[in-house]
Amino acid sequence: MIPLHDDNPTSIKPVVTIVFIVLCVLTFLWQFTHDPRGQQIVVYALGVIPAILLGDAELPPDLIWVPTYATIFSSMFLHGGWMHLIGNMLYLWIFGNNIEDSMGHVKFIAFYLLCGVAAVYAQALPDPSSEIPMVGASGAISGVLGAYLLLYPRAKVLVGIPLGFFIQTVRMKALWVLAFWFGLQIFSSVFVQQEGGGVAFGAHIGGFIAGMFLIPFFKNPAFKLHNPMEAIK
Repeated sequence: MIPLHDDNPTSIKPVVTIVFIVLCVLTFLWQFTHDPRGQQIVVYALGVIPAILLGDAELPPDLIWVPTYATIFSSMFLHGGWMHLIGNMLYLWIFGNNIEDSMGHVKFIAFYLLCGVAAVYAQALPDPSSEIPMVGASGAISGVLGAYLLLYPRAKVLVGIPLGFFIQTVRMKALWVLAFWFGLQIFSSVFVQQEGGGVAFGAHIGGFIAGMFLIPFFKNPAFKLHNPMEAIK
């Protein structure tokens, strides 16, 4: 199920959403100006490594480009490949503009980064000895999805459903699109075993929950929260 567009207009231009997308794309292009070893160095230097963030592990001096706490933020703009980048930016473009609209530009910056921080710790705390770098905007974007669920569960989202060599498009309530996405993260975190890296499902779950928790404090009063269960009717 691939979201393609939502029928949910905004009243402001999503400047911050666009800036985040541009920064992620430019950072990705910069990553790939390096050879494969250089790309790996970038990931280790600017990605979040739980064993360093939460433990006593240390990077070699030549890989310490920024303070350890700063990697929480630098990691949000790195990506591991084209599909990783495209998938994240698609979700941010479709759902981010409405969340930015609900709180304004400045608060959206804080909201997005806080969700990203929560996602990092949700992934790192269960395995604080992990030496696998974490990169990607998906944790912060998961927070955007959690907020969207509470603000716009009835909004219609055009999704593409792959059927072999064809894609069937259908409009669905955001409730079902986001519930399917969140359920898939939980299922994958329990049943998909990954060694040596992979998708940070814990970060996705943590970011999503953080977005649901934070949205009441960040949204402007004119925007009402909704019980997603009411959208089932």
